[in-house]
Amino acid sequence: MKCDLHVHSIHSGMCTVPLLKRICRESYNDPLEVYSILKRKGMDLVTLTDHDSIGAAESLRCYADFFLSEEVTCLMPSGTTAHIGVFDITERQHIEIQRRRDDFVCLLAYLTERRLFFSINHIFSSLTGRRTLDDFAWVEAYVPALEACSGQMLTFHNRQAAQLARRMGKAALGGSDSHAIRSVGAAYTEVRRARDKGEFLAGLRANAAVAHGASGGYLRLTRDVLWITAKMFQERPWTLLFSPLALLVPVATMATLLDESLFARRWSARVNASQKARPESMESLMSRAVEVCAWP
Repeated sequence: MKCDLHVHSIHSGMCTVPLLKRICRESYNDPLEVYSILKRKGMDLVTLTDHDSIGAAESLRCYADFFLSEEVTCLMPSGTTAHIGVFDITERQHIEIQRRRDDFVCLLAYLTERRLFFSINHIFSSLTGRRTLDDFAWVEAYVPALEACSGQMLTFHNRQAAQLARRMGKAALGGSDSHAIRSVGAAYTEVRRARDKGEFLAGLRANAAVAHGASGGYLRLTRDVLWITAKMFQERPWTLLFSPLALLVPVATMATLLDESLFARRWSARVNASQKARPESMESLMSRAVEVCAWP
């Protein structure tokens, strides 16, 4: 069975770029259109992973092959930010996850206790800001999966993420990370011989998943950003006043990819060279989480 495990829709909220966060959405993908395209591309199961939202569920809950997931923006113990994909959740679990997303240890304790499968997405990306070596120690100790084939990340990033997943013994997942409709299904996860959602998720937990698909690049990113820009103009016509700035999109995407490349090379080299042990506070923090982070 195949499933794109990282897809966005209009429910992902507003763009996080300071100058655009009041006028431009992260994605303008319609959930029903995403579903239709994924099925045409051969996906046996469909899920959406909007940023801290399950708003797409209302449109798709009628489909038997749809399951609820989200991409959680979480604060790590070091103060850095990570994007965590959490799969096959309920609406109640979404509420509890959002209550804990500003405390990774508390969130980790909840996900582990509820036996929810989760991954760290685009681990060598600068999209969520800085990294520390302690972040990777937490991932190695407690996170069951890494996104190893992202349809938006460069080939080098995906290769290093896949290598790290193998070294850490983590499940390697694939997802398009599509914010624009044409990139939906560009990467996906396959669990061979799975016959239903339960067997697919069991395969993920058993590290039997195979990540497939194409990496990102300059042309795809530029195309997607221009598509999002056009959708912004359509939704808010007054923003056409800024349309000449759209000419700068190719320059901005080139600069973004250069930064992404340098960041991935720097951090993959540091992680590969590091033999860093677990932070001394790791076990004590987990013990605290079990005692303090209460849930119903």
